[in-house]
Amino acid sequence: MLLAIDVGNSHIVLGCIENGAILHVMRMATNRSGLAIDYAVKLREIFRMEDIDEGRFDGAILSSVVPEVTDVLVAAVKRLLGLDCLIVGSNLDTGLEVCLDVPGQLAPDILAGDVGALAEHRPPLIVLDMGTATTIAVIDSAGRHIGGAILPGAGISLAALTAGTSLLPSVSIEAPARCISANTVDCMKSGLVFGTAALIDGMIDRMEGELGEKATVIATGGLAHSIVPNCRRKVLLEPDLLLKGLWVLYQRNIGQK
Repeated sequence: MLLAIDVGNSHIVLGCIENGAILHVMRMATNRSGLAIDYAVKLREIFRMEDIDEGRFDGAILSSVVPEVTDVLVAAVKRLLGLDCLIVGSNLDTGLEVCLDVPGQLAPDILAGDVGALAEHRPPLIVLDMGTATTIAVIDSAGRHIGGAILPGAGISLAALTAGTSLLPSVSIEAPARCISANTVDCMKSGLVFGTAALIDGMIDRMEGELGEKATVIATGGLAHSIVPNCRRKVLLEPDLLLKGLWVLYQRNIGQK
């Protein structure tokens, strides 16, 4: 069984994958000051709570956008499971041609999302990862990553809005009954959810205009379930997209050797 780890700025997603099937998905907070022993203890607690036999793991792969946590988690996995983590980066055999000004700058999470999307969908593709930041990756009809966009996630936007104003409260990121809302809380929710959905719709239109053709649009990430249902464009919601990509990357680099 493979332990797939996706380290994000706010949360770490853990996946237990066997023969391509995702058996368990677990989440914990990203702790930038945590030590290897702290993470090892937390992992053991999670595995025990989920009744997962640590002895079943025979491989591990890690994608991280938090450099200060990467080596710590690698050490934690080694200490707890005795396994070396395959770390996602441009040095791996990905099967993906990256057409950026500096190809090595493609973030590991975007790389994993692209690989997961290409494993199940025919390009061209637009892949959204909606977490702390919202990333948009574009894959052309030849299966090449040609670029994309990065924008603040709804959570960051909310934090900036409440920090920079005196009267606006913090609210949950969920759609109100109407876009034209009649109270402060619902007005904020409208802006966060419908505004972000409209932004996504507009970005898809612009990107398809530059591609010169329609694309399949896929969304993942912690906030996707709140935003995607309010988009007017068709967007496929795939919450485990990065874990699927990590499985494919592990198989390409270790599993089939």
